[in-house]
Order: sequence, then C-alpha cells, then structure tokens
Amino acid sequence: MKSLLALDQGTTSSRAIVYDERLHPVASAQKEFTQHFPRPGWVEHDAAEIWQSVLETSRQALEKTGPAAIAAIGITNQRETIVLWDRKTGEPVAPAIVWQDRRTSEYMSALREGGKEPFIQQKTGLLLDPYFSASKLHWLLRQIPNAIARAANGELAAGTIDSWLIFKLTGGREHVTDVTNACRTMLMNIHTGDWDDDLLALFAIPRAVLPRIAPTSGHFGDTEPALFGRSLPICSAVGDQQSALFGQLCTTPGLVKCTYGTGCFMLMFTGSDPMASANRLLSTVAWKIGDAPIQYALEGSVFVGGAAIQWLRDGLKIIRTAPEVNDLAAEVPDSGGVFLVPAFTGLGAPYWDSTARGALLGITRGTTAAHIARATLEGIAWQVTDLLAAMEKDSGRRLTTLRVDGGASASNLLMQMQSDSLGVKVERPKNLETTALGAAMMAGLGAGVWKHPDELSHIREVDHLFRPTSTKKDRSTKLKQWRKAIKRAKNWVED
Repeated sequence: MKSLLALDQGTTSSRAIVYDERLHPVASAQKEFTQHFPRPGWVEHDAAEIWQSVLETSRQALEKTGPAAIAAIGITNQRETIVLWDRKTGEPVAPAIVWQDRRTSEYMSALREGGKEPFIQQKTGLLLDPYFSASKLHWLLRQIPNAIARAANGELAAGTIDSWLIFKLTGGREHVTDVTNACRTMLMNIHTGDWDDDLLALFAIPRAVLPRIAPTSGHFGDTEPALFGRSLPICSAVGDQQSALFGQLCTTPGLVKCTYGTGCFMLMFTGSDPMASANRLLSTVAWKIGDAPIQYALEGSVFVGGAAIQWLRDGLKIIRTAPEVNDLAAEVPDSGGVFLVPAFTGLGAPYWDSTARGALLGITRGTTAAHIARATLEGIAWQVTDLLAAMEKDSGRRLTTLRVDGGASASNLLMQMQSDSLGVKVERPKNLETTALGAAMMAGLGAGVWKHPDELSHIREVDHLFRPTSTKKDRSTKLKQWRKAIKRAKNWVED
C-alpha cells in the first residue's frame, strides 16, 4: 500500500503530512503566513501567500518519500474563509476574508431584524452571523468594479480555501468544493446537498461564481505534473472540524470531540438525520463518503481559543512562546478571582453576539501576570463548558467523555481545567493532529485504499485520560461567576 499526503491549511499556518500505510506520520512541514488586520474587526489573508505556503510545505514533506509513494492527496482547511479570483489569470482579485472577520455584522443584523433567521436556519442549520461565507462574498462582490456582472458571466470564481487550493493544484481545471465546506457558506441546503436558489437570491450571489459540490471522499481531480514531478489524485476535501471529528473516529451517534486551535470547535456526530438546535448550536454536515447518504453533526464554535494565548504572547508580551503559558499559570493555585472572556472577535455559540468584546474582570493590586495567564486558560475551558451544556440540552444526552485534539490540547493544565469545569472525563489521543489524519483517512477511502470506515477502527490510541477533581459545588460557583463575566462582555457598550 502507498502513502497519503494530507494538506492541512489552517488559520495561521499551512502544514503537509505524509502518512504511511499504517497511518503513521513519516514526514511533515509547516509554515506560518501573515495575518492582516486592516481595521478593527477585520481579518484578511493573502490567498496567493496561502497557496505558496501549501505548495512549499507539500514539496518539503515529499522530499523524504518522493511523489511516487503517494496514493492520494487529502485536503482539510479553515472553513468559511472566502476567496474571490479571476478564472483566466488564476489570481485573487481581493484579499481573502477570514472566518473571524466581523465587517458584515450590520448587514447580518438587518437580515435578522427582517425575520430571515428561521428561514436560514431551516435550510442551512446555521444562524445569522458574519462568521459564515455568504455575507462576506456579498460584500466582496459589491466592492470590486463590475464584479457582479463578471461573476454572473463566469469570469470570476469564488470558494472556500479548499476550492482555491484544488483550482491551483489542478492548474485551473477544477472548480469544486465538498459538502462539509459548502454547508458553511450559508448558501447550501443541508437537506439536498446543493446550492439553494432562495439563498442565492437572498444574498444576491450568482450561481455561476460558485464551485460544484462533491462528496467529501472521492476523486476531485489530478494535480499538475509540474508541481510535484508527477500527477497526484486529490481524493478528499473536508472542513477542518469535520475532518477532526472523523480523525477522532466519532462515527457513532452521540460521540463528541472538541478541537483546541485558533478557536475551539465541539462537534457531536448525529448520523443520517440533521438535529435541529433549540440552544443556538448549529446543524452541520459531518461528511459524505462516495455515494453513501450525507451524515450530520451538531456543532458549537468558540471564535477565540488558542488565539487568546497568542494574545498573551504577541499583545501583552507576558510570555515569549505559547507553551510558556502553562508554567506561568502554574505559579499560582487559582486565578485570584480574575476572569478573562476572550471575546476579541465577538462571541460564538451559544451566545452569537458579534458586538461582544473581550473582558478582563476581577483585577486587584495583587493581580499578577500568572493570574492573567491562568484566567486565560480557564476562559478557554469555560467557553467549551458552555458548548457542552447546550449540546446536552439539544441531544437529551448526558455526556460522560469528551475527546479532544488540536495544539492547545497538549496542555495538561488546560485539559485538567477542562475536565474540572465540565465534570466529565477528557480523553486525549496520542496523535493530536487528528485534522490532518481525518483528511488522510478520507483520501484513502476516496482512492479505494479502504472500502469502509470500519477498517480504520484500530487507528485511534489514547494518550491520557483526565478525570474531574473539583466538586460539583465548586463548579457551580465558578460557573455563576463566569456567566456574570459573559454578561459584562456582551453589554460592554451599554455599560
């Protein structure tokens, strides 16, 4: 059996990992790229720089194995970020607008006030928020001269990062996305798996500008031979959070994972029926493998997770590297009554308040950098606690174990805080890069390396199981304080 190349294109870096026939990583490369913040609340990427970072890391990872060993490429990517490019030149016509960007808050608020949210939620499983791609593309098409006409004429192409990368990898031959990414645009009907004419009309977006929608696992096209020395088949494209869900083998309804990256993303696999949320969570597509029916998940999204630690490093400069937060936070036994709500780009689920801003509360003359570091980790954990509480209400299930992954899950201190705040076990696998792993698994299925997901059941190995050490009374007291802090972050303008 041959190897698989996973391209993991994230919010702050691009990574390429080669997996052998046992799905063990044998080569990898990673490169960060520039974050652009042109105005408060605006977040942009240079799509051309992203493409170059993916190409460079892919070539570096292949230096060890060579392209001849690769059976297929799998792509996983930051979701909701939208790219608009010229089909003929293959170049972006504007900066990519990132999922964190809030520039369309007023537009989405107007749609909500106009009573459009129930209509949107029924078709897409989503709530009206700038997080999703539709309002970003609506904005882009109105900022560029003649863009709407050019889009309708097929001169421009739009898509999430997976579409952009596949277009570049195939030399412009393929303009395609998969159902997991398409469902996050707010333009796809999750029940039909196709672009919805009513939604396209609502956001005034021409169908001709959008990619075709394909299953998550299957043949998306072949790379240009000149890129890697030979043509390689692309056999999966999957949004990063759905990829992590699959990489954690949450393929039985009721299993839950949370990924700790730039943000925190909790998904519960619900099977072949989308579960409507009464607690402001999202119904989303989990994946579609070949001709099999679409599978669904329930999702809660925290916009700022590990990014809060980056803020301590780059903003406050109280740590030099992200892992130093653990040693600094461990210098004190508790946060000294300090709470940090990292709503730097608004609040995601279950609050969905795009106007909320970060709040650091409970500071005294005795507050130290260690207390702030500890409050930052606790703030991440409490946000995830809010998600699990909403998920339990929607599903009617009392969850006993949370599967975790992502860079910040390597922190024993944070994971113990998480177990204590949830009051449930937290299970961390040996391989934390489950996002890339999920893409490799999907590519293997798409290339026929495996016939069924059940053949992958032996892959997952547990590294550590964290058990709660706090009392129910302590959890309840701190949760009440956390909810007060959330209220301050939501009402900061009025106060």
